[in-house]
Amino acid sequence: MNDYDIRLAVPAQTPTARSRAPVAAVFALCAGALLAFSGRTASAGVVIDIGVAPPPPPVVVAPAPRPGFIWAPGYYVWNGHRHVWHDGYWVHARPGYHWVADAWVPRHGRYHFVRGHWAR
Repeated sequence: MNDYDIRLAVPAQTPTARSRAPVAAVFALCAGALLAFSGRTASAGVVIDIGVAPPPPPVVVAPAPRPGFIWAPGYYVWNGHRHVWHDGYWVHARPGYHWVADAWVPRHGRYHFVRGHWAR
């Protein structure tokens, strides 16, 4: 070595079982989480059960059919204080399925809101 040549002498380090343990634990947790949630889809929703029946729906003339769409009729939504009418809307058609409209269903002396959805 000369005055201008600087080298660091670092001993070769090999991981020990002790230093690999945290990495293995994190890997196991991640793998377990992936296996636990595989095949499942995430979903979130709000369940609405109220003691106030919705009023009768207003008379609404459905628009003329559109190719590739179905008309989802209007329905009442609960805004926390009263029922408010929500106008109907167009939904892309799904071959092999039919549209089940949004509805308030009597259940255990209350009214349960069932969101519109596709069914076979």
